[in-house]
Amino acid sequence: MARVAGVNIPDEKAVFIGLTYIYGIGLSLSKKIVAQAKIDPKKKVKELSPDELNALKQVIEKNHKVEGELRREVIVNIKRLKDISSWRGARHAKGLPARGQTTRINSRTVRGNVRKTVGSGRKAPPSPK
Repeated sequence: MARVAGVNIPDEKAVFIGLTYIYGIGLSLSKKIVAQAKIDPKKKVKELSPDELNALKQVIEKNHKVEGELRREVIVNIKRLKDISSWRGARHAKGLPARGQTTRINSRTVRGNVRKTVGSGRKAPPSPK
């Protein structure tokens, strides 16, 4: 397994798919990274030479925030919203949707109001002894 940005990338995947295993890199960004590194996107990860792996690592480290650094930044942004007592910060603190989604009917699991599906209400007949 190749290791890029502290993440093991599966050997059997194509390079542009394997890069999506890194937090902060989606499909479109992985295609851009592969193009910048001048690597064939359809090539399997196990077929990459050490030079190509180094090129990938350098492009990612230079131009993009990924993994720990990105997670830290997201946490700091949410903490800032909570500290300034913004509406979005309050929603994060309560564990509710912060982007205007309705909560009356949807998002039961987020609110902790999980209702189990009810059957027909009819009890099974007693088994013969």
